[in-house]
Amino acid sequence: MVYIRARKHALPLRRSNVSVLAAFAALTIPAAAVHAQQTEVPATGSPVLPEIKAKAASENVAKPEQVASPKYTAPLLDTPQTITVLPSKVLEQQNRVSLVEALSTVPGITFGAGEGGGGYGDSINFRGYSANNNITVDGMRDSAQYNRSDAFNLEQIEVTNGANSVYGGAGNVSGGINLVSKSPKAENFGRVSLGLGTDSYRRATADVNRLLGETTAFRVNVMAHGNDVPGRDVEEYKRWGIAPSITFGLNTPTQLTLSYLHQRDENVPQYGVPYYRNAFNNGLIPGAKSSNYYGYRDVDTQEIDVDMFTVVFDHRFSDRFRVRNQTRAQRIDQFLVVNPPQGSYCLASGTLASDGTPCATPGLYTPSGPRGSTRDSSNDYLANQTDFTTEFKTGGIEHTLVTGFSLSHERYRLVNGNSLRNPGGALPNPVLPPMDIANPEGVYGGPVNFVATGRTRGELDNVAVYLFDNLKFNEQWALNGGVRYEKNRTSSSTDAIAAGVTTSSPTQSRTDNLTSFRVGLVYKPVPIGSFYVAYGNSKTPSKATVNGACTQNETTTTGNNNCNVAPETAINIEVGTKWDVLDNRLSLTAAVFRNELRNYRVNSNDPTVPDQQLDGKSRVDGVALGAAGQITPQWSVSANYTYLDSEVLSGASDFCVANPTALNCDAALAMTGNPLTNTPEHAFSLWTTYQFVPSLTVGYGVLYQGSWYLNNALPPLYKAPSYWVQNAMVAYQVNRSLDLQLNVKNLTDRTYYTRIRNNGWATPGDGRAVTLTASYAF
Repeated sequence: MVYIRARKHALPLRRSNVSVLAAFAALTIPAAAVHAQQTEVPATGSPVLPEIKAKAASENVAKPEQVASPKYTAPLLDTPQTITVLPSKVLEQQNRVSLVEALSTVPGITFGAGEGGGGYGDSINFRGYSANNNITVDGMRDSAQYNRSDAFNLEQIEVTNGANSVYGGAGNVSGGINLVSKSPKAENFGRVSLGLGTDSYRRATADVNRLLGETTAFRVNVMAHGNDVPGRDVEEYKRWGIAPSITFGLNTPTQLTLSYLHQRDENVPQYGVPYYRNAFNNGLIPGAKSSNYYGYRDVDTQEIDVDMFTVVFDHRFSDRFRVRNQTRAQRIDQFLVVNPPQGSYCLASGTLASDGTPCATPGLYTPSGPRGSTRDSSNDYLANQTDFTTEFKTGGIEHTLVTGFSLSHERYRLVNGNSLRNPGGALPNPVLPPMDIANPEGVYGGPVNFVATGRTRGELDNVAVYLFDNLKFNEQWALNGGVRYEKNRTSSSTDAIAAGVTTSSPTQSRTDNLTSFRVGLVYKPVPIGSFYVAYGNSKTPSKATVNGACTQNETTTTGNNNCNVAPETAINIEVGTKWDVLDNRLSLTAAVFRNELRNYRVNSNDPTVPDQQLDGKSRVDGVALGAAGQITPQWSVSANYTYLDSEVLSGASDFCVANPTALNCDAALAMTGNPLTNTPEHAFSLWTTYQFVPSLTVGYGVLYQGSWYLNNALPPLYKAPSYWVQNAMVAYQVNRSLDLQLNVKNLTDRTYYTRIRNNGWATPGDGRAVTLTASYAF
């Protein structure tokens, strides 16, 4: 309760959702009380579905045919780009409930470590580059930094490789991640699931869809979840969510869908355990345990509220002309108190883990740094997107043309400071108690009073127009392309607060006009196969997100101001092939690609030049292989492999190249020729199921993450170790309505580490977990 009170005093962000939830609950009760038949939803999002029997061998849930966005004007087979689709059914089979869990099955993705409480949330590195700004929900940007902890309302997750600004807007360097929400269908079905497992795992979900007439359908998804993290002494996740939606005009030319999502998270966050890869340590420091908690269990907290309201209007004028308008209002509140494991680790040998120098408190950890970091933030998002889809012919060329425009406004508010303070911030600050490295108590026990030290405000307005066309010349040849023009206008300001006095900095603003494109040529020698070559670009302005930093008036000699720097440019070149084989049951894909950031920002290091320079350049050459679908009607598979060869082509400004002995130039120059960090050379994932008899299905999965570099500047360079993780599933269908599913994650209880921040800490991967889920269809 102390934290909630401090939060309200800092920034009154909360508002009641009771009336909204009550209204939807009133609709839910009669909907859930009526008998319905179960259906599964195909990846295409079609409003009319055939009946699908639970666990039927004929289900091919692992082979989606198309992505959800109307901007993709061709089926997956004919789309000249590597796109990995994760259907909800496959995620359910593996019991993967968060975005991070789902994306861990996509090779080439690693996850970054938080630093100093700076925006704890999903930090995604995708094939060499950050993808934090590349996430969309139903094709609309979701740029807030928070944990997308549950997929209960997702139909599928679509991961697209390569520079992708033409589809997702400014900043899509590595690719795009689109989350597709569930929506009402023209069928009656219902499904309730209850799960229990080790480490206090408990989960309940319900998905009910009811026809309320010939052309109206209501659907509601609800979720309640809680668990401790396997293999950890302290880390608890609790959340609940509700997602009602209603569609009017099903199976008619005019369709209107209203949907709402609310999710509440209350977590005990963990930055990780002391982890150094240097000349003195090779990972977890001596004496520490991967299960230990080095934060303060009586202080650390993460509270997230997500509210999203969406209206989709779809009108079909004819079989060849359609308009679709989508409007969204969204608010994400996050309150965070964290205690990163920073400080001095004096090993039993009497030396520091960080650098091997002598220390006076063997076996003890002395906390320091940003302990008690507190962030109280809100992200508001309002957007409208309109797409016009037209099919026509010019001469002998068939066109599927999509034109459209979008408008969005984002606002960000942050109050930051520290909660480990005396009342009113009275000095001296409380003394942080030392901890036993081997058995940390992890309890602070001192005064908890939030003292604000700063405020940040940001706004971002984006206006875009775009055009996509699939030109089909004949049955063998097609040209698929698009172009996007957008105006990105941002502003930000910060206040420093000290001893009750607020000092405001000037508002920083910038406007960028960005043009991005993508074009691909497709050749189909036979109807079941295609070859393609594609080229596209992306643009990343200095302040690509509403919560991003933009500095203009710094007076340091490094030349790190970036508000006046032109956008970065990235390109993607891809050559590949796609085949639907075994009577269209199995999709096979292969591609070679180059993702290149041609001019990224680096500090000038010139005392006479205050702004950063676009002198940086890096490249990732890769191979991507994939298989998804059914080898036989009983045997399903989803497998992906990537090989990534990354390199920093230029890591320093031209000034440093000409003046290598200048101050701070040594580290920047040392990057050139080294691999990118967080970019594994080899990565592989496999999930396969086999239906031995109609009522029994067995699944097995394996994830391999190759080693990756933790640093790429001054030598020596250190790498994170590779690891394998195995998972298993057994599903038994008791009758047409009831089925049971047993999942074992990390089958061999392998110890491994993710989100590594070298040198400092790393997050242990989850230990072995066993869960049993019962699902009832009605």
